[in-house]
Amino acid sequence: MKTDINEGFGFVIHDVARLLRWSFDRQSQDLGLTRAQWSVLAHLFRGDGIQQKSLACLMDIAPITLARHLDHLEVDAWIERRDDPNDRRAKRVYLTPKAKPMIEKLGKLGQKIRIQALSGIDAKDEKMFLDVLLRIRENLGDNN
Repeated sequence: MKTDINEGFGFVIHDVARLLRWSFDRQSQDLGLTRAQWSVLAHLFRGDGIQQKSLACLMDIAPITLARHLDHLEVDAWIERRDDPNDRRAKRVYLTPKAKPMIEKLGKLGQKIRIQALSGIDAKDEKMFLDVLLRIRENLGDNN
């Protein structure tokens, strides 16, 4: 069965992810953070106090690239780095109190974009779609 390349599974997944990022970038530009910076904040919100090297791995970026993002975020007082008490060579990264209101704004914006993206899709189809995506992620995960 021949399909249009624009309707291929991988292409559509990639394109939807790109459009979600683009929409978020466009609507968050007045908040004063780059995509990379708000991505760091979002990951820290899910795992505050994570080791810097683990955060780079989780974000799938080079440690030196993450270090540059953290430098900027630290100067602007969004995050702080502390020595790891269990490994004197490592640093742990923490959100500062200043970051909480920004995380809330980013969360509200994310919810707005989610509503826009799922417009016209009923709750049953949304749940089924999410279940399928979670299954795909599990199938392709690091444990396989």
